[in-house]
Amino acid sequence: MQTSPLKSISLEEAQQRQFLLIDVITKHFRGDEILSLGDLGVVKGLNKPTYTKKVEEVLAAFFGVERAKLVRGAGTGALRYGFMSFLKPNDKILVHDAPIYPTSKTTLESMGIIPIAVDFHKHEEIKAGIAAHPDLKGVLIQHTRQQINDHYDFAEIIEVIQSVEPSLTIITDDNYAAMKVSQIGAQIGADLSTFSLFKLLGPEGVGLIVGKADLIEKIEAFNYSGGSQIQGYEALEALRGLIYAPVMLAIQAGVNEQLVKQLNHGAIPGVKNAFLANAQSKVLLVEFDEPIADQVLHHANELGAAPNPVGAESKYEFVPMFYKVSGTFLASDPSLEKTMIRINPLRSGVDTVLRILTLSIEQAKQRSK
Repeated sequence: MQTSPLKSISLEEAQQRQFLLIDVITKHFRGDEILSLGDLGVVKGLNKPTYTKKVEEVLAAFFGVERAKLVRGAGTGALRYGFMSFLKPNDKILVHDAPIYPTSKTTLESMGIIPIAVDFHKHEEIKAGIAAHPDLKGVLIQHTRQQINDHYDFAEIIEVIQSVEPSLTIITDDNYAAMKVSQIGAQIGADLSTFSLFKLLGPEGVGLIVGKADLIEKIEAFNYSGGSQIQGYEALEALRGLIYAPVMLAIQAGVNEQLVKQLNHGAIPGVKNAFLANAQSKVLLVEFDEPIADQVLHHANELGAAPNPVGAESKYEFVPMFYKVSGTFLASDPSLEKTMIRINPLRSGVDTVLRILTLSIEQAKQRSK
């Protein structure tokens, strides 16, 4: 098996990311404003809380884009509003020839959008797909991998598309990539980037859209009602989480790298192979020499590992997570269901993950005898 995980930023780079965000915050907030929980309601002239507006200005400056918009519905909601800003029923959108992330697929189907699939690994196929469909309205690019063998270069795809048809609206799904990699889509030429702030230590259900002002102004109009607004206290909570996310995620990436090395050097009997992959978050894929995946997951839960995600790297998830391989990966190879699991160390260290995995495999093999 060949995987091509996204390159994580280093711990030093993550620290600089944290320092930059703090610097930007001090340019938009007074000190006493930071020491509050924010305001509520649709303030006259803004139609949203003042603190929500300030946080959006901070995030736009931090990512170096024209506008930022906090929305409800987390990453799914952000992507949905992004689609609504430039697509109408029966419009066509270019996508990678791979299983579309389920919530994105549901949104496209419910909107009556027609996906045109091409292989993003083949630049000539991308160009041919655009040429064959002059009525294309845009392109959806998922930053993380949709299937195990994906390895396309995110920035190169954006460059190729814009060289052929610069009028196409490019929207990127940066869930599981934002604050882990050097740049998100809107920082390298995409019109909109969307992702969940719940995945970045923020509050439940808050998503972020950053990019072109004209598109985000349309999204503002969709969210006119008071009940649609992200309140000031939620915006500040999202900002506080984002401050700590890059360093935390860089530490997590380092633990993953140590784990894959030790497992591939025979640290635990019963492990056939270990890989790093973005499935969807950057995780450790562990392949067993026997079909014991279900039993290992059962015992890992008993030993203290989380059996399922909450928000996939949310503030509630801190023990290591042992869970099944993602549905999009299984769609490309269903046989993995019995022989492979994925592990996200989250806030834990190498020793904790190895201990739980060793005991889980031992108990699974004893049970199968």
